[in-house]
Amino acid sequence: MLFSKLLPKEGNFFELFNQHADRIVEAAQAFERLVDNYADPQARTRYNQEVDNAERAADRVTAEVNRLIHTTFITPIDREQIHGLINLMDDVADLLQDSAETMALYDIHHMTDEIKRLSDLAVKCCQRVQAAVRLLGKIAEQNVAEAALKTCEEIDQLESDADRVMRAAMSKLFREEPDVREVIKLKAIYELLETVTDKCEAVATQIEGIVLENS
Repeated sequence: MLFSKLLPKEGNFFELFNQHADRIVEAAQAFERLVDNYADPQARTRYNQEVDNAERAADRVTAEVNRLIHTTFITPIDREQIHGLINLMDDVADLLQDSAETMALYDIHHMTDEIKRLSDLAVKCCQRVQAAVRLLGKIAEQNVAEAALKTCEEIDQLESDADRVMRAAMSKLFREEPDVREVIKLKAIYELLETVTDKCEAVATQIEGIVLENS
C-alpha cells in the first residue's frame, strides 16, 4: 500500500481542462439564449438556471484539478501552469454567471444591440478557448502547437473586437439613454461582458506560455 503511493502518477489534467472548457461554452451559449429570449420571463428563468448549472459544474472540475495538483507526483506540465490555467478558466465561468445574475438583479428593461453583439463575441471567445484547450494534450507535435497558437491569436482578435463594441456602446449609452438608472444598469452589463472576453484573452496568454515552454 505504501509503495503504491510512492509510485509516479500523472493526473488526467488535460481531460479535466476539456471538461471545464465544455462547461464554459455551455454557460456562454445559455447566456446568449437568455439574451435572445429576454422578453419571455419563463425562458429567462430557465436560461439563467442553465448558466448557473454550468458554472457550478465548472467549479467542481476546478476543485478536482486543484485537488489533483496536490496528490499527483508527476504532472504533464508545470504545476503553476495547471493552477493558473484552471483558475483563469474558472474566472470566465464566474463572469458569465455574474452577467446573468446582474441582469436579473437589475431588472434590465430591454436587450440592446450592444448586449447582443458582446454576447456573441463572448460565445465565440469561449468556443475558441475550448478549441485551444483541446489541443494541449498533443502540443509536442509541431503542427498542433502551431494550431494552438493560431487559436490564441484568434481569441486576441475577438477581444479587440469586443473592446471596440464596448467603446461604441458606452458612447451611445451616455449620449442617447435619458434614464440615469438604465445607464448605470447597462454600463454594468457591458463591462461584465467585455471582461468575459478579457479573461478569455488571459486564458489564451496562459495557453501560449504552456505551448511555448512545452512544445
